[in-house]
Amino acid sequence: MNKIKQLGTALVMALGIAGTSLPVIADEARGMEIAKERKQRDEGWKDSVSALTMVLENANGDSSERKLRINALEVDGEGDKGLTIFDEPRDVRGTVFLNYSHVSGPDDQWLYLPALKRTKRIASRNKSGPFMGSEFAYEDLSSFELEKYRFKYLGDEQIEGLDSFVLEQIPTDQYSGYTRQKVWLDKAHYRPLKVEFFDRKDTLLKTLTFQDYMQYQSKFWRAHEMVMTNHQTGKITTLTTQQLAFNTGLEESDFSQSSLKRAR
Repeated sequence: MNKIKQLGTALVMALGIAGTSLPVIADEARGMEIAKERKQRDEGWKDSVSALTMVLENANGDSSERKLRINALEVDGEGDKGLTIFDEPRDVRGTVFLNYSHVSGPDDQWLYLPALKRTKRIASRNKSGPFMGSEFAYEDLSSFELEKYRFKYLGDEQIEGLDSFVLEQIPTDQYSGYTRQKVWLDKAHYRPLKVEFFDRKDTLLKTLTFQDYMQYQSKFWRAHEMVMTNHQTGKITTLTTQQLAFNTGLEESDFSQSSLKRAR
């Protein structure tokens, strides 16, 4: 009889433990399901060329403006490639940033500095640093890849009048500057509306908001304004897209390391 009681107690305990862990498993499974749908809805765009304005604003409200172009290439089975070219002002003209996102492992990133006529490789340990003095970090410029995060579904909320999923995504990169990110995706199109970034002390560091969405080719949504606010410094970086075109004929050769010096 004692053995039966012990077995019953063990069974109850096992069921109790399983019962408490099931919601966490369900949250993680739901989180991955939503993240996969987000990724799937934005596949097939091939390549894009855009012209943007970057405005840097300090805590006192003083601002400076930059003009830049971004060429992007979708790579099947791997992360996307991007080439960012600065045109104005004169002190940054000709600066070129090349990014190879990867599904697994750290991204490859290079920065060409025309004044030195030198290409600098961005080390994995330094990718949490600021990109060209902005509030965007080098790691923020990577394409969205499922393998870069662990996901957890936190619930539903309304943001800007839109029903949204709320996810927590935890970077898998040991050198990431973030412990976690909190992401709001609208339910209708799975577009990111807001992202909160928490630093290595798990303190809110930055908030990125996406505004002025436009749809291309009846499928792909792009925010024409992105605002990154640093809550710890009071600095703000705003990226505004003036022009955007898809399927322009870009190829792998347009994203080689040698293209850094010849990019115009």
